[in-house]
Amino acid sequence: MAEKAERYVWVPGPVIVGAGPSGLAVAACLHDKGVPFLILERSNCIASLWQHKTYDRLSLHLPKKFCELPLNFPDYPTKNQFVSYLEAYANKFDIRPEFQRTVVNTEYDHGLGLWRVKAVIREGDYKEEEEEVEYVCRWLVVATGENAEAVLPEIEGMKDFQGLSMHTSLYKSGEMFRDKKVLVIGCGNSGMEVCLDLCNHNALPSLVVRDSVHILPREMLGQSTFGLSMWLLRWLPMSIVDCLLLVLSHIIIGDTSIFGIPRPRLGPLELKSQSGKTPVLDIGTLAQIKSGKIKVSIIVIAINQYNLLYVSKAVKRLMKHGAEFMDNTYEDFDAVILATGYKSNVPYWLKESDLWEEDEAMKRSFNICWKGQSGLYSVGFTRKGLSGASIDAMKVAEDIEKCWKAEAKLQPMSTFPLN
Repeated sequence: MAEKAERYVWVPGPVIVGAGPSGLAVAACLHDKGVPFLILERSNCIASLWQHKTYDRLSLHLPKKFCELPLNFPDYPTKNQFVSYLEAYANKFDIRPEFQRTVVNTEYDHGLGLWRVKAVIREGDYKEEEEEVEYVCRWLVVATGENAEAVLPEIEGMKDFQGLSMHTSLYKSGEMFRDKKVLVIGCGNSGMEVCLDLCNHNALPSLVVRDSVHILPREMLGQSTFGLSMWLLRWLPMSIVDCLLLVLSHIIIGDTSIFGIPRPRLGPLELKSQSGKTPVLDIGTLAQIKSGKIKVSIIVIAINQYNLLYVSKAVKRLMKHGAEFMDNTYEDFDAVILATGYKSNVPYWLKESDLWEEDEAMKRSFNICWKGQSGLYSVGFTRKGLSGASIDAMKVAEDIEKCWKAEAKLQPMSTFPLN
């Protein structure tokens, strides 16, 4: 990578970083208002996380009406249906991102009152073909999402393990694991669904639950759990809705703690609101755990003569052909899949320490706000899913439109060499 930009590009409107659902949403709103924009996307397609880093059986866990999707879609669209919708959406609003532009640094130039966005363009197969370009703009919209990079925990012995190991971002189907013993580390929606997929392909999955988690049935009382929750919140406080959800869940799916999956102290909605941790919506995995087809390794602790505590065994270290657990037991495995989640990559390239921190996606104050300072905006970071991103996009586009109309007419986009 060159130390200085090889050329500069003036952008008369906002630069949007990311061509996923959030970036497309704000671009469509800006297009509708006649505001020019430029989208930079590091991959070679829109919605690259959905297209390249998701497993084959993935479908939306929320009903289509909460995801702003057309009526002719099934209640829970598959990933291919969702990607097709996004592509049609981009075509409708004439959204043409500049692909294979990886943003490596963004800084606000207080002297110029402009954002300087440095990106590496790589259209060939070799680093020698890279070019660094600096885009200069008045407004910057961060739309890369909370799931830009895989979280890879440090597990002792990972390099010594001779079987196949991968993050769920690389997992496609359980077919390649047929008849193999697979250790899945992580019990979020991805970990649970990967276990189910492995089970459906006659693999032998074992699940490590790293933390307490709420498991809720995907539907309650004949409607989606999410839809029911949103309806109840119109009339009742969150704490009461949480109590109702937990009572109904206990009736429908039973006590998950006896399978080594304890619930958090906070209710599912309150936990989501405070920490962003999403409850698992069960689509059949729990039934396979109950049947024994999916194994959850647990330690049984007697609290007293009447009560037992079931705790999932954590991995102590990986070895050549298996894993040793914290209780010093050992088990052979052919593969390890890390369902350990994702994180934002924004702190690595956005040099605004008052808004973003290295160890967390962003400060809480920015989590609940779509607007920063000096023309900085975010879309899709409020932890409210696609519907939240849609609301953010409309607010951001409206605010930029006001600023854009108020300022003097800008020059058309042009390129100029570095002096």
